[in-house]
Amino acid sequence: MTVTGTRVPRKEDPRLLRGRGAFADGFHARGELWARIVRSPVAHGRVRAVDLSKVRRAAGVVAAVSAHDLPPGLAIPVRLVLRGLTLTDYLQPVLAAGVVRYVGEPLAVVVAEDGYAAEDAAELADLDIEPLPPVLDAAAAAAPGATPLFPEGNVVADLSMGYGDPDAAFGRAARVVETEIEIGRHTGVPLEPRALLAEPDSRTGGLSITGMTKVPVFNRDVLAGLLGIDETLIHVRAIDAGGGFGVRGEFYPEDYLIPWLAQALGRPVKWAEDRAEHLVAVNHSRQQVHRISAAFDSSGHILALADDILHDNGAYCRTHGITVPELTVAMLPGPYRVPAFRGRIRVVLTNKTPCGTYRAPGRFEGTTAREQLLDVAADQLGIGRAELRRRNLLGPGELPCRRPMSTLGTDMVLDAGDYPALLAAAEAEAARLGYHADVDRGRAAGRRCGLGLAMFLEKSGLGPQDTADVMVSKTGTVHVYSGGTSLGQGIETVLAQIAADALGVGTDTVQVVNGDTALQPFGSGSWASRSTVVAGNAVHSAATAVAGRAKQLAARMLEAAEEDLITVEGTIAVRGDPLSAVSLAQVARAAAPASGYLRPGEPAGLAARRRFDVSHMTYPYGVHIAVAEVDPGTGEVRVLRYLVAYEVGRAVNPALVEGQLRGGVAQGIGGSVLEEFSYDETGQPQAVTFMDYQMPTAAEIPPIDLLVAQQAPAPGNPLGVRGAGEGGISAAGAAVASAVRDALGLAGSVGRLPLTPARVAALAGPNAGAGPDPKARPDAGTRPDPEAAPDARPGPDARTGPDARTGPDAEAWPDAEAGPDAGAGPDAGAGPDAGATRWPARVRHDVPRGRR
Repeated sequence: MTVTGTRVPRKEDPRLLRGRGAFADGFHARGELWARIVRSPVAHGRVRAVDLSKVRRAAGVVAAVSAHDLPPGLAIPVRLVLRGLTLTDYLQPVLAAGVVRYVGEPLAVVVAEDGYAAEDAAELADLDIEPLPPVLDAAAAAAPGATPLFPEGNVVADLSMGYGDPDAAFGRAARVVETEIEIGRHTGVPLEPRALLAEPDSRTGGLSITGMTKVPVFNRDVLAGLLGIDETLIHVRAIDAGGGFGVRGEFYPEDYLIPWLAQALGRPVKWAEDRAEHLVAVNHSRQQVHRISAAFDSSGHILALADDILHDNGAYCRTHGITVPELTVAMLPGPYRVPAFRGRIRVVLTNKTPCGTYRAPGRFEGTTAREQLLDVAADQLGIGRAELRRRNLLGPGELPCRRPMSTLGTDMVLDAGDYPALLAAAEAEAARLGYHADVDRGRAAGRRCGLGLAMFLEKSGLGPQDTADVMVSKTGTVHVYSGGTSLGQGIETVLAQIAADALGVGTDTVQVVNGDTALQPFGSGSWASRSTVVAGNAVHSAATAVAGRAKQLAARMLEAAEEDLITVEGTIAVRGDPLSAVSLAQVARAAAPASGYLRPGEPAGLAARRRFDVSHMTYPYGVHIAVAEVDPGTGEVRVLRYLVAYEVGRAVNPALVEGQLRGGVAQGIGGSVLEEFSYDETGQPQAVTFMDYQMPTAAEIPPIDLLVAQQAPAPGNPLGVRGAGEGGISAAGAAVASAVRDALGLAGSVGRLPLTPARVAALAGPNAGAGPDPKARPDAGTRPDPEAAPDARPGPDARTGPDARTGPDAEAWPDAEAGPDAGAGPDAGAGPDAGATRWPARVRHDVPRGRR
């Protein structure tokens, strides 16, 4: 019996549900000290002095250091160097010395006997900072004469990618459609903030680190280089983590400061951030402005696509470098047939928290812009939204499709799939579940209801490699040491399933350890939807090698030919003679050094290490359909229904795939209607608590329907798997924006995400018209054509109705009188709190930082 493809309960859950999880803040060491970071209170200024004399005299303080106490020239390096840009001139220092560039930038660190003393003493730091004009608008920062944040200027990169002849295509187009949309700044907010414990080893000069997640081997190597010690002297422990989402686990200033202090003081040092720190310190993401256009022929086929993007990267380039901007441009054509493409993105620095990746980086932003453009184009061309997409989707016969571009160091080869079939299946499922009927009933009752549609292309399985060790101990227990890391995604269970199948054992026999650098020194971590694809195939390869070795030794033990042996439930037996059998535990003991079953020169032990190399990513894809209701008076947006159709290739554990998709949708809705970082004119952040950074709760998240297809296994890896971590969020902004636009009957785009009450009320203002005709049927997700052949066949785990293609979308919305395409009212708060996705306007008060 195989366990791959089944809903095996998560191996992590028994300990997590019983409160036995191993989270960083739960670790302590005898004699530990506590650290507190002193952060800049101004957005841009010249540091004249950091006086810590009062801090050092405070009760319980052991040490207080500023940049002048550290080795000179320390900066956080880029992890992913792309297009030869090392970005050396724009890297963040460990501690600011001459200039501060955002509120929250570390200036000093205080170490005390306990956390309370450290926090109290940090308040005594005397900071003399000469204010400089803050640069808060990316367009202004990129303009000639802007205040330079660095001697080299504010534009870090001006990147163009493309192919074909877009100028000629636009010149001969029957119709050119263009629009502008802005994606607001927000970020991942894991349940667990960051924490770190560093324990020095006086005997070896080494360090044990608890709290580095995501890419522990990379972080270990960076830390070793900055400290000037051998990387094998640093042991990063495997732990649980309360969510990652791209922001956790990158190398931040604290990841150097805490180990350096532990080494310098000869005592364990611990640091745990509070939520206010988290909201100003970890990577922000998303903030982009897109001016996007497409050229169409007279039949509505795309001739060319062009986008000019401005990317606000905040104050520095951190470990991700230009990853998000590059992905934005490279993935913009999506699943469509785009003969010519030109994308330009300028990466600009401003006096805000630096940016990095957040779940579906670049794809959330680019998909929102492209899909809004297609909605606008559908209206202008008089073609239904779904039909316009159907006409332009790449067909299965056009795959693999090699686009003459590269991203993340790999060529873009869209590997396999059937995009039109999944669109048809999603439309049929939405019809079966009554999405259209819900919109019809709402409109008949006089409510502004709309149906949104978006298609997306994802990427997963980024290399270059991952390594796994699989070993069978003398009890028959299978031990897997993986280079992935546990961030709550269920990787422990997935890897156990993969190893169990290869070795013919149950998952309860498999023990998985992720992200421990002593047990797996060559791992690449968990990020970019790569764990199952890359780490999973590494485990598959290693476990298969162990199974082969076990069969070889069993053949000697049973005096039988290897080809006559079968493996069933942890036992290797002679086919047709079940009494002639040995257990995996017996084979492991037979592999001991003194065993007579080992040939001269053969290594002892039943173990294997294997590496899985990646030359090309795999490209999952999907469809989002949403039903939303808008209150034009208050600007409230309520998402009522949501469907995700997703091609996963092969679901190792369908329940975990579904969990990933639903979690992604929840975060996507948050970024679409609620979450946003804003700043006042001096660069002070206006969202430093959950009173102001508004996250969705269960009340704001609708029922989420799923259609998980397994019709296109990835050809680039033996397991045929594709990543599932980002498919739930990639098109969420696009689908919600599409539904709101449909509900209001807008002629242009929604202008800007998130769709806060103030912005929506402005879009639905007195000049916005009466909205859609209540008698018209929404054109996205139309009822399927009963005469069409079923062309999508989701696997047995998908819950779907008929898979028929829909016919042409003839019932497009009329061009209602809309407000300006930029759609913006004031950036501030909402009207009265009357429902799920609307919050009351609040007066912001200065709130003192609470004690831990």
